[in-house]
Amino acid sequence: MALGGMFRNAAAIYLHLVGSLQRKKAGASLTQYLHQTLTMPKRLQARRLDGLDKNPWVEFVKLASENDAVNLGQGFPDFPPPDFAVEALRDAVSGNFMLNQYTKAFGYPPLTKILASFFGKLLGQEIDPLKNVLVTVGAYGALFTAFQALVDEGDEVIIIEPFFDCYEPMTLMAGGRPVFVSLKPPPTKDQELDCSSNWQLDPTELASKFTSRTKAIIVNTPNNPLGKVFSKAELELVASLCQQHDVVCITDEVYQWLVYDGYQHISIASLPGMWERTLTIGSAGKTFSATGWKVGWVLGPDSLMKHLRTVHQNSLYHCPTQTQAAVAQSFQREQLHFGQPTSYFVQFPQAVQRKREHMTRSLESVGLRPVISKGSYFLIADISDFKSKMPDLPGAVDEPYDRRFVKWMIKNKGLMAIPVSTFYSQPHQKHFDHYIRFCFVKDQSVLMQDESTLQAMDKKLQEWKDELGA
Repeated sequence: MALGGMFRNAAAIYLHLVGSLQRKKAGASLTQYLHQTLTMPKRLQARRLDGLDKNPWVEFVKLASENDAVNLGQGFPDFPPPDFAVEALRDAVSGNFMLNQYTKAFGYPPLTKILASFFGKLLGQEIDPLKNVLVTVGAYGALFTAFQALVDEGDEVIIIEPFFDCYEPMTLMAGGRPVFVSLKPPPTKDQELDCSSNWQLDPTELASKFTSRTKAIIVNTPNNPLGKVFSKAELELVASLCQQHDVVCITDEVYQWLVYDGYQHISIASLPGMWERTLTIGSAGKTFSATGWKVGWVLGPDSLMKHLRTVHQNSLYHCPTQTQAAVAQSFQREQLHFGQPTSYFVQFPQAVQRKREHMTRSLESVGLRPVISKGSYFLIADISDFKSKMPDLPGAVDEPYDRRFVKWMIKNKGLMAIPVSTFYSQPHQKHFDHYIRFCFVKDQSVLMQDESTLQAMDKKLQEWKDELGA
């Protein structure tokens, strides 16, 4: 019976197609018509990519290039890494020829060993290089691997705003649902610059974001773009909520060595009861001013790390051996000098703090109001005065003011920054569209170029200042 029905259905489809063919123009073949009729358009992109194709970095970098603007937006140094790191890479490239080949999938053994030793002391843990360390393609790769390994369809991930802009799309691509909670700025005081440490989480609001569906929270300290260094009390609040609700903490600590004005970086994994539920992510690019090396790592308990290793071995599998060797040698050097005046981790933040102070004074001179950064590569500046004086800058009706201001600044003042609304969820962008982000980890000296980045910035700002005084 079933077989007979199948033949009757097939015959009916055939008669329908032949009848349709007879009504077509002469010369069309049955094969062509069958192909046209039965071929359905296929959706090419996966649905998890919907809405994630726009990238503000591409837009603003392109605009800056077209207008020959000074790039103060992107977060990378425009000066060399320390000599010992450059020498370590040179040794890796020209020395042992086997460094041209694969190494262990989860990390070059000398690197995983020194990371375990170095950070084990800082976190107060006995870290196993094989079970508690994973080397990835940059901190970006570490974040992506963590999301793919732990976030499932429908899981909620708490993201603290302002946030590094990849957290939201990585959550969505893993099938999760981002839940946002904002750091709140203090009331504005005339003639007094704000400070990033004054931006605080509301404890009640933060607690309300934890539910039975919460899988993870992301903590970025020092914070990009704000430059906030989370205090021990703030981290203890997050830790208590994670333990109360059985939530994993993914902590992005790529700027941990770049803290200023006597502030101290604290890893949440070092707090009681948090090692067992924390993934600590670091970056050699930010640590040794070599962002192009793309070496990052994750530290954590084996109960979490085993799932990241599963993702890693079935995606990237392996990271470049030579850069891993250079990072290993650089950490070995730093371990010998750690805490001493000769340590790069002591010298570099002192040098960068001077760059921050330079940029702060320069931006103030044209009426921008910097928020004093206590860590990272970045500071944000309040443009509220400009918003009140020239509110109708060109742009789309629903375009945040800071985006329109940055475009105006690139075209008219030759300076590029990044709009801070980029670092907020869509519903919250309108509340924070009066800030722009600057990167102050730029060269002040004239070496290989005719004019350093900060000198070029000062020249543009002086021209701006002259126009204001005219």
